[in-house]
Parts: sequence; structure tokens; C-alpha cells
Amino acid sequence: MKIRTGMSTSPIALQAITEICAQLQVHPSDTPDFVALHFSLGWVPAEVQAAAEAAFGTPALHGGSSCQGVMTDRGLAMQKGFGMGAFAIWDKEGAYGTAMADLTDDPRAAARQAAEAALRQADREGEAPDLVWLTTAPGAEELVLEGIKDVLGREVMIVGGSSADNDVSGKWGQFTQEGTAANSVVVSVLFPSSPVSCAYQSGYAPTQTQGKVTRVEGRRLYEIDGKPAASVYTGWTGGAVPQAGTDDVSILAASTFFPLGRHSETLADVPFHLLAHPAVVHPDGALSLFADVAPDETLWLMTGSADTLIARAGRVAASSCKGLAGSGVSGALVIYCGGCMLAVQDRMEEVTQGVAQALGGAPFLGVFTFGEQGAPLGSETRHGNLMISCSSFG
Repeated sequence: MKIRTGMSTSPIALQAITEICAQLQVHPSDTPDFVALHFSLGWVPAEVQAAAEAAFGTPALHGGSSCQGVMTDRGLAMQKGFGMGAFAIWDKEGAYGTAMADLTDDPRAAARQAAEAALRQADREGEAPDLVWLTTAPGAEELVLEGIKDVLGREVMIVGGSSADNDVSGKWGQFTQEGTAANSVVVSVLFPSSPVSCAYQSGYAPTQTQGKVTRVEGRRLYEIDGKPAASVYTGWTGGAVPQAGTDDVSILAASTFFPLGRHSETLADVPFHLLAHPAVVHPDGALSLFADVAPDETLWLMTGSADTLIARAGRVAASSCKGLAGSGVSGALVIYCGGCMLAVQDRMEEVTQGVAQALGGAPFLGVFTFGEQGAPLGSETRHGNLMISCSSFG
């Protein structure tokens, strides 16, 4: 197996792809078997897809938008809204397939369709891959995961992130070798000839403050302990997160250091919390979240800081390497929450350097997402917010 990465901040899509191809050392006689290409929305996704399809020549091209840019072992690619990076695998002994399906009004069925098509392309129908690399439009991630598990089983390792844009305006995009979309799911099945190890964590700790969900509809949380969720949450944060007046109020930035946690597992007496990021407070006292919560579920107020978010990425990368049993790292795919990135944007060089150091200089691509999918130790893949993952290839 051979892995290379490339990055560019050129404002012209074709030029950016040309620069990345040169860094990847792509030749017509030696095209990669899989390419993950993630990009900010300084470019038009269709232009990126067209240039990438022509340049890479791979039948497994996985594309998704990333908030503001990307990070790689070559550095941080984030310049005035432009940042693109590619992660390419050459592995003739492995098998790779990528497919996309429109989410429409049945995300679970769309994910099943994409997973089945990706398996067919990899010529591995009826098998479970070592890793699924996932990109999906935000909003129905839990159903998307269920659809993939319908096809591949509940124990399959699914890692990825929800498409993001530069300003949370909903203009994200996805693509494969077959085309471009704005509300789709892209599934890549990876059967590499080398082992893969994944880690999925957050940079937050639980406080003693908690309450029970007493009314929720979809991702709109109406009540905690029988009281308006927004007023409860504002009280929990000591007023750091405002309430709404007569209009909806975005609290995405204000709530970044105060997410809501759901107890998922306990490992070595340490509780693991899956996070939900409050995004909007409504005049009726409800909170809109970026993840589902369930009736009667207990929510903890979580807390974090810039220092913990910066240090955690390197620790997650180091944790993923431990699972390779000393075989060394040939490359890694990293997911870092876009909300976390925006909260520490002026220190993202430190995050990039921390990941690079943990991976021992191995090539990596880091994507900034609006929702993160991964598996806590001892559990199946879940969807969360403000999370970090690293998938390391031996």
C-alpha cells in the first residue's frame, strides 16, 4: 500500500487540482485506487468534481465539502475561504468502491443504495469492509448510519463527517466519479491490504449539571425536566448562551464550549459522552440541535476549552496508532468538527502540528465537518457533534 496527500489554496479549481496531482505524483499509467478529496466552498463543487474526475482517473472518487479548508501533513490549507486536500491510496492487493445516492425523503434507503452500489464497484458484494468512509449532507445522519448497517452489519467501522460550508448557510456539496449533489450520501467501502485502526473522541468533560429530556420532536428539543429547554440551558451556562426574543437566534458559536452530552459507554470507569451541539434557540423556548436526542434520555452539560480542543486532536491520532500493534503508519484520515475548528481557528496551525507529530510525519488529510461519525471503544458507530476521529492505515 502507498498513500500520498496533496493540498492547494489556488482560487481556480483546475489549477488547484493540477497542483494536487503533482504532489500526489499521479500518472496515467499509475492512477490511485481510491481518492478522498475534500474542499472548502470557495470553489463550485461541480468544477472541482469535473477537474478531479479527469485528473485522477480513479473509479473510487469520494468528494465532500469542508468548513473553510482542510489540514494535511503538508500544513493547513485555509486561505480566504479556499482550501482543498486529497488523500490517495495505491493498493492493487486491496479493493475500493465509492457510490452516491440522493437522500430525498428516505435517508435510510438512500444509504442502503449507496452501500450496495459501492460494494458492487469494489467487486466485494456480500462482504463487510474494514472501513467505510462516509460523507453525508447534515440532518439525517442517524438514519444514514442505520441504512449502511442494514447492508454491512452493525459491527462495521463507519467513519466520516457531515458536509460543511464556510458560513453555516447550507450550501454544502458532495460528489463521486459519477457526478455532484448537494443533498446526498457518499459511501466508500475500503478493503485495504494493510490493517486499519480508528479512534473517536471529544475534547469535552461532563459537569455535574444534568437533566432529563421530557419533550423532543426530531432535533428540536422543547423541554428538559418539564421546563423550556432554552431557559434551562441558558441557566446551566450561567447566561453565556442567550435566549431568543421574537426571532430565532443562532447560538452555534456561543454553545461550542457548552455542548450537551449523552452517556454512551463506560470504559475503565471513565464515562464516554456522545455530544449534541445546540445550534439555534427559538422564541417558543426550544433548542435546535445537530444530533438526535431521545425522550427520557439524560443530558449532561459538558465543558471544554480552546486548549483541550487543540490538544485532543493529537491525542486521538496517537490513540488510533496504538491499534496498529507497532506496524507503523502509512497514512491517516482525520475528522475534526467544524464548530471546534471555528472556535480555535486562530490556533489551527497548532492542531495540525499536533496531529502530524502524533502520526510521525505520515501523510494525512483532516476534514472540518458539521457532524461526526465514529465508534466509541466497545460500541458500534454513532453520530455525534464536536467530535474528533482518526483512521490510521498500517
